[in-house]
Amino acid sequence: MVVEYIRYEVPPGEHDRFLAAYKAAAKDLEASEHCLRYEISQGVEEPNNFTVRIEWDSLEGHERGFRSSPQFGPFFAKVKPFFGEIREMKHYQVRQSGQTTK
Repeated sequence: MVVEYIRYEVPPGEHDRFLAAYKAAAKDLEASEHCLRYEISQGVEEPNNFTVRIEWDSLEGHERGFRSSPQFGPFFAKVKPFFGEIREMKHYQVRQSGQTTK
């Protein structure tokens, strides 16, 4: 499993439109056999910052599987208007995780 992080800096007047685009694109992610989980987070201290976190079954599953699937075109069309606001788009491997019982 790999985690893709996409960091955006979205202008204040575009927050709702950004969230709506990803809400519409969610069905394309959910239809992909390679997407395990996703989330969109908004900065608390800096509300113009958004992070999209997508768990993929593998790097190949994302880059070859999803990107060549029928779901990619519709997904990309929905989020493409915000590609100019991307500050980082990279894959990471989870090296440690945990959960508290609080």
